[in-house]
Amino acid sequence: MMTSLERAKQRLATFAVSEAAGISPLYELLGHAAKDDDEVAGLLTAAPDDFAHGTLFFAAAQRLVQAEPWIPLANYYLTMGGGYGPDDQVWPLFREFVLARADKMRELIATRTTQTNEVRRTATVFPAIAQAAKEAKGPIGLLEVGTSGGLLLGVDRYGFRYQNESGEQVNAGPAKTPLVLTCSVSGRPLPRLPKKLNVAAKVGLDRRPIDLSDEEELAWLEACVWADQPERSRRLRVAAEMQVKDPPTLVTGDAIDDLAKAAAEIPAELPLVVLTSHVLPYLPDDRRKAFVAAVAALGASRPVWWVSQEHYLAAMTYFLPGRSDLEGRHNEMWGVLGLVHWKSGKPDARVLGRTSAHGQSLVWL
Repeated sequence: MMTSLERAKQRLATFAVSEAAGISPLYELLGHAAKDDDEVAGLLTAAPDDFAHGTLFFAAAQRLVQAEPWIPLANYYLTMGGGYGPDDQVWPLFREFVLARADKMRELIATRTTQTNEVRRTATVFPAIAQAAKEAKGPIGLLEVGTSGGLLLGVDRYGFRYQNESGEQVNAGPAKTPLVLTCSVSGRPLPRLPKKLNVAAKVGLDRRPIDLSDEEELAWLEACVWADQPERSRRLRVAAEMQVKDPPTLVTGDAIDDLAKAAAEIPAELPLVVLTSHVLPYLPDDRRKAFVAAVAALGASRPVWWVSQEHYLAAMTYFLPGRSDLEGRHNEMWGVLGLVHWKSGKPDARVLGRTSAHGQSLVWL
């Protein structure tokens, strides 16, 4: 059995190699250094086992940097206006900073969870939700599990620009919108996408929903954005401003135990589309299976579709086992876009595509 410190170091190593590498130079450097430092890595042991991940560790650090934006370390945080790239000074500055605030780091790590609301992920789930709506033949109710602040529920109000390898472009969503999200596409041509997605009701379920009108809560969401990716932070702010004007219903509860309660907030006459995006890896295998069963149970009383943007082994493996092409080291950075519709109690499961971690690209299968 691994000790909590060994597990923390392993999680930081995995984050540096499988998540930050090639995407975030700053977090890749800091992740590699932190995994070899017992004092720094030990801060992550304050988190409950299921939530002790590199994303939480670096979110806690950024939240503390936000509170002291004048310090030299802030020069490396592009989300806060810094302009420095990672160099040989950043690790000593980072190490000194987090250890000097060890108690505050442990408190955040122990009480918070990673609640990344990466708005751009709506670009990769939009075609799947549109497909479910087409099959539903009318308005839908949208229920997002693990909703955080509920920004993905704004999928019907964002614009989308998809561009293939030949430079051809497909536009979708409303023409007039404050937020247009871009996504590169490859593989098979996308199906025809609607200009309007008719979402008649929106509900989000989360252990700790975030009130985006609360600046402190919004600051935590911003802290979960990787520190050298300012464009993600900008999109978050625009989407948050849009949502405050037209907020969804947010329900506090467990993904499995309170799923039926959250679904009941959507009028029974509406076909239900359940959405998860990079949520299920935080659940152990038995709870994932329980979640699948809970979604299936919703289909006993109304038409239900499940759109999943998860790692293959966290979702679609329960319906389509043995798809080795969708698992393995390369795909650890990718989600699998799945669509499951229950017909007469039996699931019709399809893999629609592969999606990058933050919605930058979609491979349509």
